[in-house]
Amino acid sequence: MYTYNPKGVCSKEISFEIENNKLKNISFVGGCDGNLKGISSLVDGMDIDTVIKKLRGINCRGKGTSCPDQLAKALEEIKKSQNL
Repeated sequence: MYTYNPKGVCSKEISFEIENNKLKNISFVGGCDGNLKGISSLVDGMDIDTVIKKLRGINCRGKGTSCPDQLAKALEEIKKSQNL
């Protein structure tokens, strides 16, 4: 289980698992509950490179980032640190 503390968004924590390069069991603490549950459900089982491609750069309310963008950043950090 990985835990990431997002920056610049309403969500305070993102937790998830990666198995065989697939994203699983995603959960957000804080933020827009219904939207984040929907995003979590949509990306569950998806290849992490696909998730990064789809979510990277999404902006929320002019913040320059968003909860989905922060999930993409978390995945990028893990990929870089673990050579996935």
